[in-house]
Amino acid sequence: MASSANRSSDVIIIDGSIMEGGGQILRNAVSFACLLNSAVCVENIRGGRSTPGLRAQHMTGLQLIRDITSGKLDGDKIGSMSVTLHPTNIGSGTFIADTKTAGSVCLLMQLALPCLLYAPAASKLILRGGTNAEMAPPVDFMTDVLRPIVKKLGVEFDCDIVRRGYYPKGGGEIHVTVKPVKQLRPLQLLERGSLTRITGRAFVAGRLPLRIAQTMAREADRVLRKKYPDLSDINIEPVQEPPEKAHESGTGIMVMAESSTGCRLAGSAIGKKGVPAEEVARNAVDELTSNLQHNSCVDEHLQDQVNLSFHSFFLKGHSSLRCGPLTMHTQTAIHVAEKIMKAKIQVQQLSEKEGCIIECDGIGLQNPHL
Repeated sequence: MASSANRSSDVIIIDGSIMEGGGQILRNAVSFACLLNSAVCVENIRGGRSTPGLRAQHMTGLQLIRDITSGKLDGDKIGSMSVTLHPTNIGSGTFIADTKTAGSVCLLMQLALPCLLYAPAASKLILRGGTNAEMAPPVDFMTDVLRPIVKKLGVEFDCDIVRRGYYPKGGGEIHVTVKPVKQLRPLQLLERGSLTRITGRAFVAGRLPLRIAQTMAREADRVLRKKYPDLSDINIEPVQEPPEKAHESGTGIMVMAESSTGCRLAGSAIGKKGVPAEEVARNAVDELTSNLQHNSCVDEHLQDQVNLSFHSFFLKGHSSLRCGPLTMHTQTAIHVAEKIMKAKIQVQQLSEKEGCIIECDGIGLQNPHL
């Protein structure tokens, strides 16, 4: 399905219609190929979707990687079924990407962050679009859940939320500073331990009244205390976003559980017209509790981000991470990582209740600039 090559003139070919069949394949393939300084062609883009082809958000991400690598990009048009990226070298500096929609800035960040870890110097990303969007984790997930976990690997980044942008208008902006690394460290995360606390943030912005956030916070608190009666430290905060910190109106909630071993897992939901605030809160809580039931150390969103976006690059260390049942996103990321990065990845299936353990021996990528 894909083949990597020893000569930089060879092109890695990836079928974008297999497995997950969406933007995940495109992001993984481009990011991995960029790190290997190899040309990559993704065909049948989003072939598994009802409306296949390149969307605005995916095109913006590709153009961002083109700029970071001073590369050449062919096929970057809305609706395109095939794109080819010829990267040159990963550079450092300030890079700007604007989806001009509610497309998730977090997905742009997922794509660019691994590449900038291997830049010559610290870099800054200015990303514009949706900070709280559909089909993507909210920006709070990146700062409160992803960042503490990847810091164990040696990854250091800061994220300044300049302005929040919500589904369906977008208009948000974040500034991300990324510090390069010489080499990432392996990670052993197999024991979640006991839950120590659950925190949350229920927010409204624009014309929406604070009482909506208060209703979400109250309902989330009620359901969580019912599900976890022995856990006393539960605090869900209702927030009215300052006008200068938000574009247009929006509402949503994220709840996060922390454990005695430092694990963090989250659930989130955004509000939509006609959906009661109580239902939005329950959707976020249901996502969190679904992840917690498997005794996993990471939630479903961190499965592919931590395991594949970073684990594939280790030198000699062996990494193991306990997860819930594999999502299709993770299965797809494993497939692409094995094809492009030649990483050795094994999945140990536990019981249905306990999920699985993902083990990875990476390729030993080092930053040549440090």
